[in-house]
Order: sequence, then C-alpha cells, then structure tokens
Amino acid sequence: MLNSKSSNSPAWRDVYTYSKLPDALSKLDELSKNLWWVWNQDASQLFEDLNKEVWNSSFGNPIEVVASLTQVQISEMTQDQAFLERLDSVYATFRTYMDRPVREDVPSVAYFCMEYGITNVLKIYSGGLGILAGDYIKEASDSRVNMTGVGFLYRYGYFDQKITNDGQQIAKYEAQQFKKLPLTQLMNEDGTPMILEVPFSDHVVYSNIWRADVGRVPLYLLDTDIDQNSEFDRPITHQLYGGDWENRMKQEYLLGIGGVLMLNKLGIKADIYHANEGHAALMNLQRLADLVEGKGMDFDSALELVRSSALYTVHTPVPAGHDYFDEGLFGKYLAHFAGRLGISFQELIDLGRENPGSHDKFSMSVFALNTCQGANGVSKLHGHVSQRMFAPVWKGYLPEELHVGYVTNGVHAPSWQRPEWGDFVKQYISDNIWEEQADEKVWDRIMEVPDEEVWEMRLKMKQDLFDFFKKRYLASLTTPNADPTHLVKIIDDFNPNALLVGFGRRFATYKRAHLLFTDLEKLSTIVNNPDYPVQFIFTGKAHPADGGGQGLIKRIIEISKRPEFRGKILFIENYDIKVAQSLIAGVDVWLNTPTRPLEASGTSGMKALMNGVLNYSVLDGWWYEGYVEGGGWAITDKRSFDDQSLQDQLDAATIYRTLEDEVIPLYYDRKDGKAYSEGWIKAIKTSMSKILPHFTMRRMIDDYIVRFYRPIAAHYKMLHADDDAKVKEIVAWKRAVAQHWRSLEVLEVDVTSEGSQMTYFPIGYKFGMKVVLDMHDLDCDLNVDLVIAEEDPMRHILSFVEKIPLHLVAQEGSRRTYQMEHDVDNPGSQKVAVRITPTHPILPYGTDFAYIHWEPLF
Repeated sequence: MLNSKSSNSPAWRDVYTYSKLPDALSKLDELSKNLWWVWNQDASQLFEDLNKEVWNSSFGNPIEVVASLTQVQISEMTQDQAFLERLDSVYATFRTYMDRPVREDVPSVAYFCMEYGITNVLKIYSGGLGILAGDYIKEASDSRVNMTGVGFLYRYGYFDQKITNDGQQIAKYEAQQFKKLPLTQLMNEDGTPMILEVPFSDHVVYSNIWRADVGRVPLYLLDTDIDQNSEFDRPITHQLYGGDWENRMKQEYLLGIGGVLMLNKLGIKADIYHANEGHAALMNLQRLADLVEGKGMDFDSALELVRSSALYTVHTPVPAGHDYFDEGLFGKYLAHFAGRLGISFQELIDLGRENPGSHDKFSMSVFALNTCQGANGVSKLHGHVSQRMFAPVWKGYLPEELHVGYVTNGVHAPSWQRPEWGDFVKQYISDNIWEEQADEKVWDRIMEVPDEEVWEMRLKMKQDLFDFFKKRYLASLTTPNADPTHLVKIIDDFNPNALLVGFGRRFATYKRAHLLFTDLEKLSTIVNNPDYPVQFIFTGKAHPADGGGQGLIKRIIEISKRPEFRGKILFIENYDIKVAQSLIAGVDVWLNTPTRPLEASGTSGMKALMNGVLNYSVLDGWWYEGYVEGGGWAITDKRSFDDQSLQDQLDAATIYRTLEDEVIPLYYDRKDGKAYSEGWIKAIKTSMSKILPHFTMRRMIDDYIVRFYRPIAAHYKMLHADDDAKVKEIVAWKRAVAQHWRSLEVLEVDVTSEGSQMTYFPIGYKFGMKVVLDMHDLDCDLNVDLVIAEEDPMRHILSFVEKIPLHLVAQEGSRRTYQMEHDVDNPGSQKVAVRITPTHPILPYGTDFAYIHWEPLF
C-alpha cells in the first residue's frame, strides 16, 4: 500500500516585513526610535496624524504607525510638501535638542533600576518606582546629564487589569513583541545579536541587549528569553516582580552583576553608580570583583573605591518592604564570590546583615548601605524615617546623626502636563517654562492670569477626561459578561460639571482606599446633593498576590453599583500611564489617604498639581513639605490613636467634614453671576505658584547633583589620585585602628558644675568635663564628645539633641586629656554619655568607620 503522507517537522523562522522608507522620509525612522517623542507634543502628533487608527490601537506606538504605511502612502508623503516641511521642522527641533553636548560640570552616572515607566508602549514598569525612574532619565536628558540607564526588557512586563462584573480583578499577561517597540537590539559587527554572558555559580545565563534611546540617555535592557538559556533561566526577564524568592534572587543577580558586566562589555565607565532601590545592590559586588580580579587589589582597598563612587536610594519606609534572602539561597547563588574577593563566606554575607556574625537573612538594603558612600530617602520626612529604620546598621550612633540624607521626588513636567495646559502655561507664564520650571518667581506670574482663562482651561481638562472615560466604558461593552445597561447608565450619569475627586494608586492596604467608604450614609449624603454634585473616580491595581488589595477593589465596585452611588462612584480599570495622564489632569481634587508614615513620597499628587488640580492628602511623603495653606487641604500627620481602626475612623470623619465644610462650599461659591468660584481659582493659583516649582524633576535632579553626585565624585577622585595613594593611606589607618582599638583605656571622667548636684544642672550654669585617656598602642586622632539625647517615654526611643565636643588640651606619652565647658541651655530630662570615636581627614563621615567606645559620666 502506498503511504500518501510524509512530512518532517516545520522549521519555522520569524520574519518581519515592513515598508522601507525612502531617504526623504528617513527622519521618520530616526524620530520613531527615540523616545523623545513621548514628551514632545509636535513629534507625537506627527505620528498620530499619519494613521490615527493604528496610533490608537497600538496605544500610541510610532513604530507600528511607520510599519503600517503602504507604498502608496509613502509615495504620496514624499510628494506632500506641507508634510515634508512639518517633518523637517520637528526633526530640526529634535536635532537641536540632541546636538547640545552633555554637561561637563556634572559627573557621569550609571543608573540601575528594576523598572522604568517611560511610555505605555514599553511595558517595563508597574507603578511609582518605575514612573519615577522613567521621569528621572527623561530629565537627565533634558538637563544634559551624562547618564546611562540599566534595566530589563520584560517579555510580559506587569499585568493588564480586567475587572469582572462582580468586581474581581483578573491579571492578564500579554507578551510584548520586541520588534514592534521603539528599541534597538545591539548587534555584533557580523550582524549577529550581541549576547551578554553572565556567570552564575554553576552555569552561564545568556542575555540579549536592547537599547531604548530616551532623548540623550541610552537605556540598556537585558532580555533572557532566548534559545541559549534553559527553561529555568529564560523566565528571569518574563515578569516584573513575578515568581518566587529564587526568581527574585536571579533577577537581582542579573540586574546588578549582569548590569555591570554589560557596561564593561560596552566600554561604558561612570563616575557614579546609582542603585535606585536595593534591587540593584549587587552592582557593587561585581565592581568589587572587577577590582580584586582585574586590578589585583585587596578587598579592603577595592571596597573603599567602590563605596566612594556609589549611591543608594531607598523608596521603602518599613523594614518589611526590603528584600531579604535566607543563607541557603544566598549561598546557592553568591557563595562563589567570597573566593573571588579573597574573603570568607561569613564576611561576605555579613555585608548584608544588620548584626554581623548572626544568622540574620541577607538584606539587599544593608548590603547597599555598606557598599555605597551615599544613601538617601525620597522626601524630607522619609529621610528621617530612613535614618531610624537604618540605625541598627550603625550601632552607637543615634538616627539623626546618620549620613542618610534625602532628595524629595519630583515629576517630569513635560510628560505630565496635558498639552493644552502646557500651551496655556507657555502663553501666560513663560514660553521657556521647561528651562525655568524650578523658579518660584516665574510661576508667580500665574497670579496675574485672568480667572476666566484658568477656569476655561480646567473645564477643557474635565471634558477631555469625560471623553476618555466614555471611550473606555464603551470599549468595555464588548467584554464578556459585561452589563451593558449598567455601563450605559454610568456614562449617562457622569457629570463633568460636578466636583470631581480622583484617587489613583496601587491598591495596597496602607494606601487606605477604603477610608471614603467608612460611613456610607454620610457618603451618600455628600454625593446625592442635587445643588452641589460630587463624583469620585477610582483607579488602581492590586498585586496578584495581595488578596487584601483585591478585596478593596471588589468592595468599591460593589458599592458603585448600589442605586444611591451609581454614576457617583466610578472605577476605571487598568491603571497605567494613559489612564493617569487623563485622570490626574481632569479631576478637581486629588485625594491621598495613606497610613502615616508609610508614604515614602508619592508623586501622583505632584502630577495633578502640574495641571491645576488641588490636593487633599495626609501630611505624609511629599505633601508633608509641600502643603501650603490656601493651596489645598491636609489631614494632620499626628496620630490620635495607636489602634489603626480607630485612627481610620477619625481620618474618615475628617475627610467627610472637610469635604462638606471646606472643599465643596469653596468649589460652588459662585458669586455675581460668575460661572466659577473666585476662591477656587485663587487656590489653584496658590498651589501653582507656591508649591509646583518645588516638585519638578528639574529640581530633583539638581538636588542629586549638588547633594550627592558632585560630593561623591570628588571623594572618589581624591582617593583614586596618584595611583590610589589615599586609598592605601586610609586602609592602612583603618587596619591599625581596628587592631589596637580595644587597647584604648579611659582613666578619668570628671564632671563639674557651679553649685549643683551631679544629676541636676540649672539652666544657665556652666558645666565642665575632663576626660583622661591612655591610648596604649592606639595611634590616631579621636573625637571625644558629650552626647545628649532625649527618650520618648511611650515608645522608648532615643532622639539626638546635641553633641558637645571635648578638646585635646594635654598629651604626655600615651596619655591624652580632653576638656570642655558648656552653658546648660536645654531644660528637661535628658540622657548623657561620653562617646569616643576615631577620626581621619579622609573619612567622608563618622559612620564610614563606626568604631565607638561609650563611657558613662558618673
């Protein structure tokens, strides 16, 4: 019998077809591949006008727009003189921007982050951390800082959110098609993909390298979803914050260690290595290995150089929010670095422990603190919180004495001001506003703008939100199990003329989205007043593993469907950059209700601020320092109850009262036949003139340059000069001090005071002290200080009050005498003790070498 079927397996290969652009249109290709178009309205509008249908269906992707062009369209475009002139104009602006050289007065920076929120098109972000990082490298480009970004190109990124008819959140992960994104894959000279080899403990992980051009800043992205990797390693870059703790270890290994290896492969050296969160801390482990193995340095010397060129930014206000790895998992992936560095495994893992020698888990944050000269929180309040959170790392110092500083976050104004509002600002305030955005005097000009003009622009923003909202809800009519009657009713009930209050953020329980629904009867009274209509719009995602956050979303959906709240409580699904841009500009009030002090900074309110929206927030994070009376509303930062449920009830009552007594009456206070409230417009102007200029990304990057980048780079330059002469000097000094520190002996502590007992010192009296030491074999300069602290009797927490130095007055042999006199000027019960620490001119701060001897006074 003849067999009529015979076939081997298909050998499919991916191919990509596209229309090749002629030279006359080649500028389109260059513009589409640089993300500068994200914050340049003329460029993005140019692409949108080429094919609105594809632009909308691709969520604003110029790569897909250009790829969709037919040969007929291309031919017509080459003959369209008006279009060519428009293209030339946009391209000329782009080249003028790009051709300005980077600044020479700012150190070069390698910036590492797990996520970047630059555009909706590139799904490599989940929330606030990524949006901030994206804004930061945009501003680095605008400010001409020589910066290089390092991150991941996720195959699936973070999830898309769908809400079922009964309020359940469904997480959908859709694969990105990298060839359709504004990216460039790095290739070898022979045209093959450039592959990065990252040695793990027992095998090699391979990665493609992609580059996203963010204006002047190259952002390099690693991608392990390639055939060379095993089924266990391909998923490393599949999902953002996905998988178990072992996958998290592999991701952070790849980001830090692989990121540095990638920069080495590309020949990129930076003055500053900036870890944006502890995820990237292992960058310093590879840098240590480079110096020990590549330069022949000993570990202590290598650590001095690595630390003196690194900065760690923390975004988390509680210890539980940091990444910890147990000893077994740490050892599985990182134990081999001990031998490479010439230290023991115990010494290696202790670099990430608050208590060296213990069995604590390895903390990425502690490792970052021990290997970075600079460390900072992301708001003034968060800086203080971080000092207390990290105090156990430097025992013997009070939190307020630590070198942990802060730079308050900001937002990239050109990305978050709606185009119409941006044109309005340029017309009335300054046509050069992006160069002057951090200048309060410039923003004071808003006070002279006619109230009617401000109001008309705000109405335009609200109408745009309504149009966006309507489009989203109509699109959801095609969703399976959708209730068309309910959706149409919501659209009909939406009232852009009402007072609109927005709430959009990650649905973590500490964000307290539930506060507004504490008293439903009171809420119903507020939203159902026919004379003063109010509507609340919510949006946000809950992590797929966060059942509590998902429960909050479900409760809001359920309440929104009750008859008294239908059309008054609204929820927009799939919170992303596009949703945020419309919502934060279109509401009248932006509501933020975190549990204090768990909001490290928050930036959504800053984005609202950029569009004339007023904030009503807990005095936490950025609003703690941003709030100005008459420019928004505040819920106190003081706690009245230790019981969080009671505090929630009080804060909810405060929100209701403020809405009923202040916010709503002000919005509807329309006199003399005017269509707007003069008081409301005054509040908008106050917020824009007194608050806005202090929360731009321009101010933020300037702060990083002044407070961290320049001082850190200067210290590194000093250490590295003359064949690392100062490194050798400080390492030799530290070793000598460490060897002989315990030989220090306190012979005498003598306290004198005018006519007082030893534990009672009247205000205004002179207080004297003498300390006599025998140095024995210890040979170094010392700081001998009287440290004064106060104790919180309720929380048993010590707070720094004052440090009074004693001066060296006599030296005979190995004996030294230190003395001081001080006028008593701090009333109340205090704690005092003598603290002795070694000091050297090269040390950037005392905690750099935290050898401490405490001595009681009496």
